Amino acid sequence: MQVFVILPAAGLGTRMAGPQPKQFLILDGIPILIHSLRAFAAVERVTAIYVAVRKPEMERVQAQITEYGFAGKVRVVEGGDCRQESVSHALAALPAQPDDVVLVHDAVRPLIDAATIERTIDAVLEQGAAIVGLPAVDTIKQVERTAHGALITSTIPRESIVQAQTPQGFRVGLLRKALTRPWRTDLWAPTRPRSWSVPVIRWLSCMVLR
Repeated sequence: MQVFVILPAAGLGTRMAGPQPKQFLILDGIPILIHSLRAFAAVERVTAIYVAVRKPEMERVQAQITEYGFAGKVRVVEGGDCRQESVSHALAALPAQPDDVVLVHDAVRPLIDAATIERTIDAVLEQGAAIVGLPAVDTIKQVERTAHGALITSTIPRESIVQAQTPQGFRVGLLRKALTRPWRTDLWAPTRPRSWSVPVIRWLSCMVLR
């Protein structure tokens, strides 16, 4: 059994409106992407890490991978215009069998720890799919949208709410099947700001709490 990691890193960071995409910003003297790579590279069970970036950034990222000593474990692939497309490209490049494990982690979340990664792998092996989550601490209101804003209809109990994080983990065969299901093209549409992972997680998953 092999464990692969996919880091989608093709985003432009338009919401942050910074001088460059978030994954290339410097944190404590090191690009955020490198921090994320270090977290997964430190886990012994991880076989290889695939980073999906835009074509103009591939040479730059490859140079950073070599500079920080990841050349033997990290591969760079061309990403896409959306997260799902980047994951699909990387997934297609994996030399993986259906029963292998793949973790998908946002490249701009560098504070993931080895213990959580290990627990996510274990959960995938047991359940087929898993996602990291944080217990909710905020007060969450359910509302009814109106022309003038929103009306509160109820308060959702915190104990029934978990904030989804990454990595999202799957058996490779399950993720491949999910990305070819009928909702695929619908979720690719730029007017639908939904997470491609939601139907997968609802289909079969467990939550790994941090």
